[in-house]
Amino acid sequence: MFKSKIFKFIFEYALSIGAFILIWKVYVDVSGVPEYMMPQPKVVFDKLIQMIAEGEIWAHFWVTTGEIFLGYILGTVLGIFFGYLLEKSKYLKDALMPYLIFAQTAPKIALVPLFVIWFGLGLTSKLVLIVSMVFFPVMEGTMLGINSISKDVRDLMKVLNASKFQVLKEVELPSSLPMIFSGLKVGMVQAVIGAIVAEWISGKMGLGYVLIYASSTFDTVLLIAGIIFTIIVGIIFYELINLMEKKFLYWHESQQVR
Repeated sequence: MFKSKIFKFIFEYALSIGAFILIWKVYVDVSGVPEYMMPQPKVVFDKLIQMIAEGEIWAHFWVTTGEIFLGYILGTVLGIFFGYLLEKSKYLKDALMPYLIFAQTAPKIALVPLFVIWFGLGLTSKLVLIVSMVFFPVMEGTMLGINSISKDVRDLMKVLNASKFQVLKEVELPSSLPMIFSGLKVGMVQAVIGAIVAEWISGKMGLGYVLIYASSTFDTVLLIAGIIFTIIVGIIFYELINLMEKKFLYWHESQQVR
């Protein structure tokens, strides 16, 4: 069963990538677009393999990975904490939600220069951006999960004279996990985007720096190879959260139908 799921996973991605490469090659061959604008897939993938084999990309990869996971963990912890807190206090929810929504709807790429002014060019400004992008989907998922618990279940816990901790452990946390994981998956995608955008503005290392360097030197081959590598990294990190979801939610109906 597990092997069949792995095969299906690999097949789906391989099919999608193969179709994309085929469309890319046909477009370049038919349109006659100059190579400096859109190189052949083989040239790009040769560059990608060279970057990986010679190790020049790995230092940038580890910098970006560290930023992603540190910001992701902080954003997740804060998102779950505030999601639980706001759902438990109507007063706090009514008072803070307008400000949180206002902060979420602000264009993050426009805020990066402001974060750099406030927090400097180092790690802090990058983490602030990543945390701000992870926080809201995780918080919203936590709130939706807790709010979805039926009144009958809560009444039953009152009849059993369960403590607040017991309600949290036995009912609220398990019932909220599906929605929390939905927020976590969105949050991981946001974390990758946040790290890359932050490195565009203030990075001297990282995958975002590779992209902005390639763009500024008009190295289209390096730019597309860097984009593909970044996409692969994002997919891997997203699938890691997927695996965690399957591990923790093996009992949930959403996992039984797969």
